[in-house]
Amino acid sequence: MSLENSHLNVQRTLAFRLCTVSSYKTELLEICSDDPKLHVLFIPGNPGIVSFYKDFLESLYEFLGGSASVTAIGHISHTKKNWEHGRLFSLQQQIDHKVDFIEQELKNTGVPIVLVGHSIGSYISIETLRKTPEKVKYCIGLYPFLMLNPLSEKQTDIKKVAESSILSALLSFSMASVGLLPRCASRIIVSNSIGKSWSATAVDAACSHLLRYHTFRNMIFMALTEFRKLSETPDWAFMRENQSKMAFLFGVGDHWGPLEMFDEIAEQVPGIALSIEREGHTHSFCCSEAGSVWVAQYVASLIKNQLLS
Repeated sequence: MSLENSHLNVQRTLAFRLCTVSSYKTELLEICSDDPKLHVLFIPGNPGIVSFYKDFLESLYEFLGGSASVTAIGHISHTKKNWEHGRLFSLQQQIDHKVDFIEQELKNTGVPIVLVGHSIGSYISIETLRKTPEKVKYCIGLYPFLMLNPLSEKQTDIKKVAESSILSALLSFSMASVGLLPRCASRIIVSNSIGKSWSATAVDAACSHLLRYHTFRNMIFMALTEFRKLSETPDWAFMRENQSKMAFLFGVGDHWGPLEMFDEIAEQVPGIALSIEREGHTHSFCCSEAGSVWVAQYVASLIKNQLLS
């Protein structure tokens, strides 16, 4: 890929906005183009904390040369403040939330919408495309989580925790207790545990959002509903019908989107656009600057080739 020229002279900082979508407080990060040819709506994975993706989103806007407005929408109650008072939200409710956002906020954009989803956000993007086919032009899944992986011990462990209300509460309380410490202390703990290889952006996102009882508890509950839904066979017929509107990027060694899933999609939907990232980035690409830039460049190149050429 060579989009370096597009990366020049269009640097712009993301703006944070809090809006209400179907009565739910929703965190957005957005960059508005002066002359957009399309609108990129980014749907995060789980946790659905948009601030994790700040570096990626800014790079994506730059690589697109300012030709697209970019909006990232967070999941309900994966927020800094406990706006929903501890209520838990399922995968289906998060899907409906994204559809409602398009109907409410992007109804009169006048330009095509491109959905970009990460992990379970890829599944949410497909379902959003299903419900808004007249508005969504293209759908890109990054390191997609579309089916359960029976060989993943990590998924098995997470499922056991998610199925136990006691374990879920204890783990959420443990994370929240770290969040009660002074910010400098919580940063040190995050940087030396889950965030050893993370960027400053990712560490900040974890300290501000992830170390909250309501957020972590919602993350676990959403995972539980993901496991239940993704135990079903994917809707191959729908994917074949819309193969010209879909593309997926897989990663080597990614247990959420293993290469076995890549092979199955290639067999079931032979005309779909599939790629494999072999640069050594991880499923949590947004937690490093290098991963954020590489994936942003990939997405921008795909959008330019498919929609802007």
